Amino acid sequence: MRVAIISDIHGNAVALESVLRDLAREVIDCTVCLGDVASGGPQPGEVIARLRASACPVVMGNMDAWCLDPQPGQGKSKNARRGGEVRSWGIRQLSTDDLAFLQSFRHVVDVSLEAVHLLCCHGSPRSNEQSMAAGTADDGLAEMLSGSRATVVAAGHTHTQMLRYYGDTTLLNPGSVGAPIPASERRRRVGQQPSEPRPDHVWAEYGLVCSERGGLRVELRRAPVDSAELVRAARASGMPHADWWLAQRYGDATGAHGV
Repeated sequence: MRVAIISDIHGNAVALESVLRDLAREVIDCTVCLGDVASGGPQPGEVIARLRASACPVVMGNMDAWCLDPQPGQGKSKNARRGGEVRSWGIRQLSTDDLAFLQSFRHVVDVSLEAVHLLCCHGSPRSNEQSMAAGTADDGLAEMLSGSRATVVAAGHTHTQMLRYYGDTTLLNPGSVGAPIPASERRRRVGQQPSEPRPDHVWAEYGLVCSERGGLRVELRRAPVDSAELVRAARASGMPHADWWLAQRYGDATGAHGV
């Protein structure tokens, strides 16, 4: 059995379609989305429509919950204000049916792959606001995984691909479909000097969990995204600060420059 894991689409339907085209070349038994589907990008309604059509189970991400109960942002910087305006605009694009779809999302999704138990969540099995990262201490993982027994735990939220072992459990983060974080940016966030420039190409991230012939295989993948199509979609959407959004997400890779 082969399960595709996608996460953190954030209103980026162009990137989502890139992943789905990649998966169409594979034999996939089911797809699970780990949440944060619509907020923060130019195509919130389009993403929801595509997910509804796919009928894949979806986990409730922290930003999905925010869409159902939006709270004013706390940041006062120019970037924080712009991000808040993008998110507020996105909510106004959602129909009553779209919001009802968000309300149908689950806290966790369990999948049985022969002898493998796959547990899917957004941040951790306990909270969609927690983060299980490569550097999370074992005692922190013990608290977040307390009461959860699974062969593989798949979680998103951090926008960073990860494969880690904790005891007998494999921890998987498929990264982000709509807002992946380049390695250089990850280094900057932990106070390290970037050793590479931001990339000149755009990609979307996802994962595969496969149980075949009694064995387990986990893959982290990237699908190329057409940067010109992404720019056209963002600028045509009516989303405020479209070029700023492109620059924040992808740097110079799209040729758009925020001001």
